[in-house]
Amino acid sequence: MTYEEIRKQAENAVRELLETARTEKGDIFVVGCSSSEIKGEHIGKGSDINAAKAVYEGISPVLKEKGLYLAAQCCEHLNRAIIVEKEALLPGTEICNVVPQLHAGGSFAVTVYENAEHPVAVEHIQAAAGIDIGDTLIGMHLRPVAVPVRIAQKRIGAANVVCARTRPKFIGGSRAVYDDALSGGEVRR
Repeated sequence: MTYEEIRKQAENAVRELLETARTEKGDIFVVGCSSSEIKGEHIGKGSDINAAKAVYEGISPVLKEKGLYLAAQCCEHLNRAIIVEKEALLPGTEICNVVPQLHAGGSFAVTVYENAEHPVAVEHIQAAAGIDIGDTLIGMHLRPVAVPVRIAQKRIGAANVVCARTRPKFIGGSRAVYDDALSGGEVRR
């Protein structure tokens, strides 16, 4: 697998997810990425900065085109902290003092940190959508109601790809009326 093939697979996956995700300009899009898994190795055992850069080069331009902020989930050694542009955060969000490294944060987090204008680390976010490349478990950084999205791009390199979008919570009971457009359904007129 070449790095160009990895870049193209990442771009295809994100484009396909965004067709369904119904994100809005300014939303956060979370990516968990194991470059080890992309190479066919066990997560955390074969980090490849060039594979991470290929994924970034595939994903970042698509998100910028849509006006979305990229959030990179770090590995478990940084408690799955998030690297994101400071401008993406709500006022008052507490930031952490850490700079991801190849084996403490992961190659994708390092790549995002190095390419961001004002990168910060935070413990928690609530992203509107996301992609998990290599079983990194991004669910903790999605809004409370995550909806799986099945896409044709099942792998990036050798890594499994799992995607999710979110929707607002349904509240109420048998008398409640819901706006299907908010939950990803058709708009009622």
